[in-house]
Amino acid sequence: MAATALRRLSQYLRGLYAAPAPPQYTAPPASNEKLEYADLAVIDLSKAKTEAGRKALATDVVNAMATHGFFYVINHGYTQEQASTTRVFSIANVTFDDVNEEEKKAHTGQSGAVYEGYKPRQTWRIEDGVQDQIEHYNINRNIRSRQHPEALRPYLQELEAFARHNHFNVLYPILRLLALGLELPEDTLVAQHRFEAAGETSVRFMKYFPRSQDEEQRSKQVWLKGHTDIGSVTILWSQPIGAWRWVRHMDNALVINAGDVLTFLCGGFYPATRHRVVQPPADQVGVPRLGVFYFSMANDDVKLVPHEGSPVLERVGIKRLCSNEDAPTMEEWRKSRTVAYGHTQLIPSVEERGVEEEIISGVVVKHYN
Repeated sequence: MAATALRRLSQYLRGLYAAPAPPQYTAPPASNEKLEYADLAVIDLSKAKTEAGRKALATDVVNAMATHGFFYVINHGYTQEQASTTRVFSIANVTFDDVNEEEKKAHTGQSGAVYEGYKPRQTWRIEDGVQDQIEHYNINRNIRSRQHPEALRPYLQELEAFARHNHFNVLYPILRLLALGLELPEDTLVAQHRFEAAGETSVRFMKYFPRSQDEEQRSKQVWLKGHTDIGSVTILWSQPIGAWRWVRHMDNALVINAGDVLTFLCGGFYPATRHRVVQPPADQVGVPRLGVFYFSMANDDVKLVPHEGSPVLERVGIKRLCSNEDAPTMEEWRKSRTVAYGHTQLIPSVEERGVEEEIISGVVVKHYN
């Protein structure tokens, strides 16, 4: 399967300019502000080709998950020199700048339980009456399962190759390292994240638009509250993001974090990464920010219970989010969290300061300020 993905990637790179070149997107320059950056581990996927290399990387990933919950991935197969990375961002920008509002409405998701197509700005509640200024376009990994705006159609073949590359050449190696970290067979988690299975693993383009000074003050400069992601592993393509400590932009490196599903499946050994999005540094204020993501989720029919046979979990113990009997399936979990996000009235935690809570599928979901 990995060989097939590499062959598709090779075909994509050979025919890179077969489709018309999208207007080139130019990212804002890196901030010169003095910021407190997180010191993240760097995982070199070129070392994952050997058994010894994977074992060494698995130790690094376990340590990264235990400290910041984020890590960089390099040598992932796309390069700026080949223009494959920069071109993806240009295609992403077409989605927002070259599609009119009427066509965007026609391609806006109709179900509150699934992220599909466009999510318009001012959909989610943030703080003190302030709503988000984030527009995103969600594309199921089965790229042609739904219709797309006309401006995006010339690039569907490239997006198919991009989704497959993320899944087979980035996600699968990471899942194998995570399984090794639990002393499980390498493909344990891979089997629960099949590309061809029913599910909502997706490519997402996101554009963050500046807000008024009044909105920034009322929301305390928070664009998205501290949260954990719904799925398993989130792959962020080469853009800086704001957490409680800033994540430094590294050219052509991916930023990886864990989501709720890893907490379920791995018995709390890999806790979901808390992160938020805040107003950019002073020298980037007023500039829209573009993000490209690959949000992975388990197969829809996977019941989210821990791998109790893990020797590591037998030694350190399992931290359950719920009992096995009450555990939701992936489909149940993603639908429940998607419907609730940004719409539920959150309740202040009685135990943790600055934390708000909601109950989803019997599990306490926390939001952090």
